[in-house]
Amino acid sequence: MNSSNAGTHRPHAPTSLLIASLLAVATTVHAQDAAPPLARTFPVAPSAAAAANPAAPLGADIAGLLEHARNTNPSFAAQRAETAAARERIDSAGALPDPNVQVELMDFTNEMRGGGTTLVPGRVGETRYRFIQPLPGWGKRDLQSRTAAAKAEQAAAGLDAAWLDLALTIKQAWLRYYAADREAALARESLALLGGLEEATLARYRQGIAPQQAVLRAQREITSQRLAQVGIEQRRRGAVAALNGLLARAPHSPLAAPAEPPTLPETLDLPALVDRARSTNPALAADERGIEAARLERERTWADRYPDYSIGLTNNRPRGEDQSWDLMFEVMIPLQQSARRAREREAAHMLTAADAKREATGARLAGELGAAWANYTSSRESQRLIRATLLPQAQATRDATRAAFETGRADFDAVLEAERQLVDTRMSLLQSEVEARMALYEIEKLVGEAL
Repeated sequence: MNSSNAGTHRPHAPTSLLIASLLAVATTVHAQDAAPPLARTFPVAPSAAAAANPAAPLGADIAGLLEHARNTNPSFAAQRAETAAARERIDSAGALPDPNVQVELMDFTNEMRGGGTTLVPGRVGETRYRFIQPLPGWGKRDLQSRTAAAKAEQAAAGLDAAWLDLALTIKQAWLRYYAADREAALARESLALLGGLEEATLARYRQGIAPQQAVLRAQREITSQRLAQVGIEQRRRGAVAALNGLLARAPHSPLAAPAEPPTLPETLDLPALVDRARSTNPALAADERGIEAARLERERTWADRYPDYSIGLTNNRPRGEDQSWDLMFEVMIPLQQSARRAREREAAHMLTAADAKREATGARLAGELGAAWANYTSSRESQRLIRATLLPQAQATRDATRAAFETGRADFDAVLEAERQLVDTRMSLLQSEVEARMALYEIEKLVGEAL
C-alpha cells in the first residue's frame, strides 16, 4: 500500500477529528466496562423474565427446549413406549394360562354302529367335548406379577435416567450455542475497535507520523478478526443444527437468541451432593429395582421345584345314548432336574450381577460427581480471579495505552496488544463461565434434580 492509493480510496480527514471519534468510542467502552463483563457485553433479557414468560421463543432458554424435546424427541418417545409396555406386562404376568377346548370324535368311521365315515359331531360313534384349565403351582402367579412389577419400576427409573441424559445433551448443546453467540458479540466489539484504530493510524500515516507498516498491521488484524468471526459463526450453526436434531426439527430451523442463564451457585458441598445422588439418581434407582426383580426371579425359579396342575371337564355324548361327564385332574411332574438346577444357578448369578451393578453405579456416580465438582470449583475460582483481577488490569492497560497513543508516547503495536489482551481476558471469562455451567449441568444430571 502507498500514499497515493490511500489518498485515492479514502477521503482526507483532519487527524484531530479522527482521534476525537476514537476517544468517543473508547469513552463508551470504558463506561460499559464498569458493569459486570458478561452483562455488559451481552445486554439480553434475564432468564428469570424468560422463565416467567410462557411465550418465550424456542431457543431463548433451556426450559423451553426441554419441554419441546420431551414431546418430540423420537429416542425418548421410544423409551417412553417401552416403559408403558413394561407396565402392561404386570397384569398379564399373573393371569391364568388360557384354557384348552378339545373335541374328540370316537369311531368316526362308524364301523361299530354301521354307516359311513363322517367328521360331523353327533353322527359318529361318540363325541367328547373336553375343557382343560392349566393351573400354576401355589404362589407362582404372585411371583410372576411381582417380578413384572419390579421390572416395570426398573423401566420407569430407566426412563427417568434416559431423560436426564437427553436433558444434559440439550443443555450442553444450548450452552455451546450460547457461547458462540457471546463470542460473536465480543468479536463484533473487537472489530469495531480495530476499525477505529485503523482510521486513526491511517490519518497519522497521511500526515507522515506513522509508518505504513502500522496501517498494514491494522488491516491484517481486521482480516484476522473477520476470519475468527467465520469460525464463530460456523460453531454457532453447528450448535443450532445439534439442538434442532435433538428437537426433531430441520437442521436449519431458526432459534431465538439465547438469553442469560440463571446465576451460578457460589459453592457446592460435595458430600451433600453424593448423599443426594444416592437417594435421587434414577440410574441407581433402576439398579435397585433390578436387584428386586432378580431376587423375585430367583424365587420364581425355585418355585419350579413344585409341580403345576391342570383340571379338565369332559362331556361324553354317545350317539343314541345318554350323555355323561368326566372330571380330570393332571399333575406336571418336574423330573428334568438338571435343567431346573441350571435355571436356579442362572437366577442366582443374575442376582449377584444385579447387586454388583448397583455397587458399580454408586462408585461411578461418586467418582463422576467428584470430577464434576472439581471442574465447577476450579472454573468458579477462575471466574472470580479474572473478574476481580485480570479484567480490571486489562482495562486499565488498554485505557493507559490509548491515552499514550493519543499523545504519541505509544505506538500502534502497543495499543493493538492492549486491545488483544482485553479481548482475550473477556474470552477467558466467558470460557470459564461455560466450563462452570457444563460442570453444573453434569452435577444436576448425576444428582437427578436441579440445583
